[in-house]
Amino acid sequence: MRGLVKFALILTVVVIVLGAFTRLTDAGLGCPDWPGCYGTLTVPKTDAQLERAVELWPHAPVEYNKAWNEMIHRYAAGTLALVILGIFITALVRKRRYPETPVKLPALLLALIIFQAALGMWTVTKNLQPLIVMGHLLGGFTTFSLLTLLHLRLTRVHLPLGDAGVRTLRGLALFALLTVIGQIALGGWVAANYAAMACTELPLCEGDWVSKIDIPGAFSVPAAETYQYGAHDYGERVTMHIAHRLGAVLVTVVVGVLLFLGYKRASSNVIRRSLNWVALLLVIQLALGLTNVIMLLPLSVAVAHNLFGALLMASLVALNYKLARNA
Repeated sequence: MRGLVKFALILTVVVIVLGAFTRLTDAGLGCPDWPGCYGTLTVPKTDAQLERAVELWPHAPVEYNKAWNEMIHRYAAGTLALVILGIFITALVRKRRYPETPVKLPALLLALIIFQAALGMWTVTKNLQPLIVMGHLLGGFTTFSLLTLLHLRLTRVHLPLGDAGVRTLRGLALFALLTVIGQIALGGWVAANYAAMACTELPLCEGDWVSKIDIPGAFSVPAAETYQYGAHDYGERVTMHIAHRLGAVLVTVVVGVLLFLGYKRASSNVIRRSLNWVALLLVIQLALGLTNVIMLLPLSVAVAHNLFGALLMASLVALNYKLARNA
């Protein structure tokens, strides 16, 4: 079962990368239907399939690159769903012989991946509605984090001698995790509303950005036939972008305090290694965010920013789990 979970973790990384690549190449509507593509299981290629595509979706001409980006992402996500189903079935079977086998967590993962599939469908059928797109991103990151937690459960991470010095940090570690989740949600909102390039200067924004702030408008969903390329005005996008930057400052402060106190109080290698991962991933994520602004959102950097956001979230889940085991 542990090997299956490791495979699921690797596959989830692939799905997260493919999902980011699909979104950043504007391929979210590369196929106007779901789960197929223009009524086929692959991208249409025969004359008959192309004629049918034009007949049924005259408003959405076939763009092969975007369609394949979308379908490859769906294939990978579908494979992941089958693997998680396999994990759940394996857990049920093993539970009879090994009562300590976790079943609730695999069941939660199965429920989550089914909901993720529904969000994937609604992403297409609701024409990239921002709340759905953001939820789909959070669902993918949560899947990765829960698989990380399941892997830790199966490897029986524990501290035989304890680490009394860090026991008081459990509340702060949980707060740091929630702060990172909130920042990821903000990043998903920025991406879903095409606000990543609303500000191209540092440390804040160019021109008289203060007068453009519109918090109610920035966090609303305007009525629109399609949300591809965004439906908010420039001031609202500036507000989203500034909120995400301020969120990054908050995450840096909160996680920084956690790391400072953790290194000061931790005596076990288990906790110190976990702190090292959090510190490394935080630095990389901040560097990628700054690079996105300075270099005007290069595709590879933007995709990496998504991936390392998921890794940072998972590293904090792991740290919280180890602190809980140390109670």
